[in-house]
Amino acid sequence: MASSATVSIYDTITNQIIAALERGTGDYTLPWHRSSAPLTRPVNAVSRKAYRGVNVLALWASAEAQDFGHGLWATYRQWQSLGAQVRKGEKASPIVFYKVLDKSEGSEDEARDGAGRIFAQGSHVFNIAQVEGYPLPEVPEAEAFDPIPDVEAFITATGAAIRIQGDSALYTPSTDTITMPDRERFFTTGTASAAQNWYAILLHELVHWTGADHRLARTFGKRFGDEAYAMEELVAELGSAFLCGDLGLSVTPRPDHACYLASWLKVLKGDNRAIFTAASAAAKAAEWLGEG
Repeated sequence: MASSATVSIYDTITNQIIAALERGTGDYTLPWHRSSAPLTRPVNAVSRKAYRGVNVLALWASAEAQDFGHGLWATYRQWQSLGAQVRKGEKASPIVFYKVLDKSEGSEDEARDGAGRIFAQGSHVFNIAQVEGYPLPEVPEAEAFDPIPDVEAFITATGAAIRIQGDSALYTPSTDTITMPDRERFFTTGTASAAQNWYAILLHELVHWTGADHRLARTFGKRFGDEAYAMEELVAELGSAFLCGDLGLSVTPRPDHACYLASWLKVLKGDNRAIFTAASAAAKAAEWLGEG
């Protein structure tokens, strides 16, 4: 059994994502649809490593809610180690990390493996905009950075069979192919160019592609039943967002996001670990594609 503290961090982060989704139901934007700059993954200010899995979503949601323009985060003590100080009254953002214990150290666990027990533990971080004594990094203007060649190389390296024809985007399991509309059908929206919008949707379909039996063999039917399709779409949406963050693409909502918001909210409200499952599966898909 998980401890009450473990359950609490699942609830805290799940509720944060639910709140972000509910804020977006009016205009169908989500926390990773940043309007002012290309998407980037949140990064720890001390280790300089990008946050992973559900923490990416939690910090994107927190940054959007508080209008933070930078993606550097750290704990209170970490900021102090950098010679900075969190301003009085600033509110921390919750994240989760997993700790492996020897069997003798306690009973709180989420899963077991050969090394011992793994359990989720909550932590709190502050954005660089909430501290004093640490210089804000310069944010490059979106127009000055053209990531398209990098994205093209990334997609080619996956080896996926991609057909450009028709007017819809889809992955067809029976033929193991991705179909994409002509690029001319896409338009510039916000800071995202027509090409960036096209690539973002292709990345979404590539995440679906990773779920095939001979790749990651991703299935949700046993646990989520009728909601399995919604879960797979959420994984593809998150995986695409993670990859856009890695590749520096601006992201705008897919036209069909509105259709899925209600089903995603239903799944998340019914299972406080669903967003952790989806984010973990999306991270695995994004990493698998990056190894192509």
